Amino acid sequence: MARPGRPAMPKPELNPLVESFLDMLTTERGAALNTRQAYWRDLADVTQYLRNEKNSDVDVATTDQIKDYLKNLSEKANTKNANNSKIAVRTIARRLSALRQFYRFLVSEGTREDDPTSTIESPKQGRTLPKTLSEDEVTRLIQTAGAKDNAEGKRLVCLLEMLYATGLRVSELVGLPLSAISDNKEYLIVEGKGGRERMVPLSTPAQDALKGYLDARKEHLGSGDQTEKWLFPSKTSGSGHLTRQRFAQLLKDLAKDAEIEEGRVSPHVLRHAFATHLLNNGADLRSVQKMLGHADIATTQIYTHILSEDAKKTVEEKHPLSKTGTDE
Repeated sequence: MARPGRPAMPKPELNPLVESFLDMLTTERGAALNTRQAYWRDLADVTQYLRNEKNSDVDVATTDQIKDYLKNLSEKANTKNANNSKIAVRTIARRLSALRQFYRFLVSEGTREDDPTSTIESPKQGRTLPKTLSEDEVTRLIQTAGAKDNAEGKRLVCLLEMLYATGLRVSELVGLPLSAISDNKEYLIVEGKGGRERMVPLSTPAQDALKGYLDARKEHLGSGDQTEKWLFPSKTSGSGHLTRQRFAQLLKDLAKDAEIEEGRVSPHVLRHAFATHLLNNGADLRSVQKMLGHADIATTQIYTHILSEDAKKTVEEKHPLSKTGTDE
């Protein structure tokens, strides 16, 4: 859906092989809709460049053509984001990764004999540490939301407490069905990436916020049954539940009210805060990995780079890998 006042961008008709690749991501790898859409956007951008500038298409592109595309992308990104070249590096790395996976798919299917990206090196990316908030700042956000003694405020407190208690991805949180709540409201059953289910415990404050919100939930229900199945229904969204974008905007508004810099607050930052604060308070890395839903513990380990020295020592001592040396 286009932003107000901005016409919708025409969607290019992609090569059928791209659609086959995207279908494979969904059916064989269990990719979520957001992941599929991200690959579509990356491959659509490459496709438009190749058609407009090289009179070519993505399925038959050469190594030189792809290098020219990445060079063009770098020049455009650096011009647009002159003060943040890291944006350009991340974009180029992501597009190249999407292309690599696409061409590997073509080779595996026998559609192409070569992978034109095999000799192209990924741009060097510095380690980007997760942005986070202090425990006091998270408390201030929750207290500010709680000052709004209405259905909107109770929903926002519940969202904050649940996100801070569970570290759910924002798409997982807003898309929770009502059936995800256990009968005693002490834990959630969450379906994450690749359709993997995990059980996530709720803290006492999150349980209390959930109970308080459920009484006010009816205020957010629509007239039909499209919204009934969702824990966080929405009368206005096409999906029937609160959207990621709307939740992010609610957090920006809340940050302003709580006198916290708006740019520092987002659903993903609260997920980072959940992990960092757990580790700072002595949780072991394996438990945090399971709650975050990370398939690889190396993804979780990045949080140890922003811990205090005492917390790092505690994590290392409690982490099972420090004793076994294996990732069982």
